[in-house]
Amino acid sequence: MRKKQLKTIALAAGRGCLLAAFCAALLTVLLPGGSVTAGAQADIPGEPAVMTAGLSDLPPVGEKLIPLGRTTGIKLFSKGTMVVDFAKLECSGNCPAREGGLRIGDVLLKLNGQDITGNESLTALLGQLTDEKAVFTVLRDDKEQLVTVKAAFDPQLNRWRIGAWIRDSVAGIGTITFVDPETGVFGALGHGICDADTGQLVTFGTGSVMPSSVASVEKSKSGTPGQLCGQFDLTHDQGWLADNCHTGIYGMLTRRELFDGEEALETARPEEVSVGEATILSNVSGQDTQEYDVRIVKVYNGDSGRDLLLEVTDPDLLAVTGGIVQGMSGSPIIQDGKLVGAVTHVLVNDPTRGYGIFIENMLDAAG
Repeated sequence: MRKKQLKTIALAAGRGCLLAAFCAALLTVLLPGGSVTAGAQADIPGEPAVMTAGLSDLPPVGEKLIPLGRTTGIKLFSKGTMVVDFAKLECSGNCPAREGGLRIGDVLLKLNGQDITGNESLTALLGQLTDEKAVFTVLRDDKEQLVTVKAAFDPQLNRWRIGAWIRDSVAGIGTITFVDPETGVFGALGHGICDADTGQLVTFGTGSVMPSSVASVEKSKSGTPGQLCGQFDLTHDQGWLADNCHTGIYGMLTRRELFDGEEALETARPEEVSVGEATILSNVSGQDTQEYDVRIVKVYNGDSGRDLLLEVTDPDLLAVTGGIVQGMSGSPIIQDGKLVGAVTHVLVNDPTRGYGIFIENMLDAAG
């Protein structure tokens, strides 16, 4: 069985950025060949063999949902490929991509009118150029525009190059918040998956979820958020993704044994959530999910996934994690017998505290 050993790192922070509130994110690791220099020869995997679907393809969720709290492996392939850095080319002495007007964070959708489906696709299209003119259709600030780059010919590689580092995929472990017991529709993380270098939301193309297990935990301490250390099985899918947006990732689980027999709960409206005792469901060892005590300290009006402030009070969880760690993002929050939200962030200077998102905001995105 092919498994990937990994540690969790933040998704939302850009390179070198320290946040006061750190995403309790799924880890991210690049899939093999996930970041390459555009136009260079590289061993890049083929296109993902996963279902292509969107949120509109998912059935509506029911009135009662199962708060799962179980980790899952996640593979996400972007629409097009993202520019994550630039490189000066020896063959030209400059960086054609930068000089042509491309920017870090641009999503490259087409080259000279032909679709870019990933890193391998872009490399092949650059190899087909007959002259230096490379007209890219770029997604920037949610709008498409054309950018013309003068590619440089590399005689050693016998191909045209533009000097851009690109990325088309990401993988990691996160926590499933809820699943509909009737349909298998699920939501996870409570925030979107962002590129580790640019901090931008990864434009969704396709994706799937896989079996995972937590091997160990690096405890959080003041100033240093901890992380779950685990593994996932790249060879077996247990569901497919339909979207990656600011409130989480959504899709459908195809292995019913993951949730069959689990109790479904009613969901709470934001006005029903109050300061006081609550619990979270988290998977911090193996594949076991446990319920831990927390306290909701403050309820906000809603601010990008920071709808409530919570504090871990359970001595067992504090002993293992030191509070909230990266990888716990998506852990469902339960109060008065209702599913009220999910953990999303950990406070850097006090990792026993963190933010959560209202479940209603996740359900609004799920349709």
